[in-house]
Amino acid sequence: MQQHHVRPDGMPPVNGYSHAVAYDGRTVVISGQVPLDAGGNLVGADDPEAQIEQVFGNIRKAVEAAGGTMADIVKITVFLTDLADLPVFRAVRDRHVSLDNPPASSLVRVAGLVDPRFRVEVEAIAAL
Repeated sequence: MQQHHVRPDGMPPVNGYSHAVAYDGRTVVISGQVPLDAGGNLVGADDPEAQIEQVFGNIRKAVEAAGGTMADIVKITVFLTDLADLPVFRAVRDRHVSLDNPPASSLVRVAGLVDPRFRVEVEAIAAL
């Protein structure tokens, strides 16, 4: 069972996330996912939308492997190398997570990721 506290009284406005999520059940921790396909090939070298789609596709595969769905994601941590990609990130994220019960979220701008061609990495926690 999940309880999403999107915007508790006195908290600032949100954009696609919950300030807090409580849950019961088995916890699945999903490692940071980068824009690589099943063959280890970069997807979307200069295309932030393609990279972010690949990342969320990888998260979906990981949560499904553990027996869950994207609706079970309760927390994401996002690492972006360029905050200009944030509007694209939000649009793609909103296609993959519940807008009625969005996960808690943190966003960090980073100087770089393990591969300098990566624009994004996302780690997730799911509650099954």
